[in-house]
Amino acid sequence: MSGQQRELTMRFLAEPTDVNYGGKVHGGVVMKWIDQAGYAAAVGWSGTYSVTVAVGGIRFVAPIRTSDLVTVRTKLVHTGTSSMHFAVEVSARDPMGGEPRLCTHCVIVFVALDQVEGKPTPVPDWTPVNDDDRELAEYAMQVMELSKGIEQTVERYRLAGEL
Repeated sequence: MSGQQRELTMRFLAEPTDVNYGGKVHGGVVMKWIDQAGYAAAVGWSGTYSVTVAVGGIRFVAPIRTSDLVTVRTKLVHTGTSSMHFAVEVSARDPMGGEPRLCTHCVIVFVALDQVEGKPTPVPDWTPVNDDDRELAEYAMQVMELSKGIEQTVERYRLAGEL
């Protein structure tokens, strides 16, 4: 049932194969978890296959250690015609106790695709209902605007042959 699942939480156990030489979980592994949770959230909202189109404002705040229980929380904060923006928060804690600590946060954007031609297809609309929702929606849009500015700068350098 599309348009019903605004929030989703997934949990992962940080395994020895997830860590780098410093003994902390690779940023790429964390990004994979973010993408997996985002996909599940996007499909839950749209009711159809969806693809990642952007990740913005990703910040690695604290390391994740081997054996940590990792929680990835997604929350829909904006919809376009076929796009869905999710605020994502990654926290970790010792599974035998202890307080969770914020490790990573970002905004991830998915586009819903129709299953016949693979073209963007409309998603159920979502409208902020309170001040927290409006602030999160505004934050998501600011993060994506900053990302567009970075893309334009990189393209300018690429065209000038400096990259």
